[in-house]
Amino acid sequence: MRRTDREVKDAEGILQIIESCKVCRIGMMDGEKIYIVPVNFGYIYEDEKLVLYFHGAREGKKLELIQKNPAVGIELDGVHELVTGKTACEYSYHYASLVGNGRAQIVTEPEEKLMALALIMKHQTGKEFEELEKNPKLGQAVGIIRVEAGEFTCKRHGAV
Repeated sequence: MRRTDREVKDAEGILQIIESCKVCRIGMMDGEKIYIVPVNFGYIYEDEKLVLYFHGAREGKKLELIQKNPAVGIELDGVHELVTGKTACEYSYHYASLVGNGRAQIVTEPEEKLMALALIMKHQTGKEFEELEKNPKLGQAVGIIRVEAGEFTCKRHGAV
């Protein structure tokens, strides 16, 4: 990382950045090209390990590409704010971001799917949804992708 003065390494700061972001871009290899998709997510961050969960259709391009090659890139960004200046060179931009890579897998176990849906809904809405625990059919209706981040860095410019 070139701007180490903006790097965030402490767990509290990393959690603040993740919480401030609602969309993750996941990049997958599609032959010679990269396929990038923005998706809503939920997460677990414990003991400096990050696991992201995404939901979507039970079939489609994302799932096909992950089955061929589970290596993925991830990117989160948020807290966007233009900082004005008197001249063009004095302008800046506040942000918070997380960039990394990891391995994706398609979740098939019903309990983990329901847990992932609960995490996604909690992160996106701030609310707990009891029906996710009481209705296992909800997990059957969607596809779930789990990404274990192998490595990632966080960076911020300005306040989160």
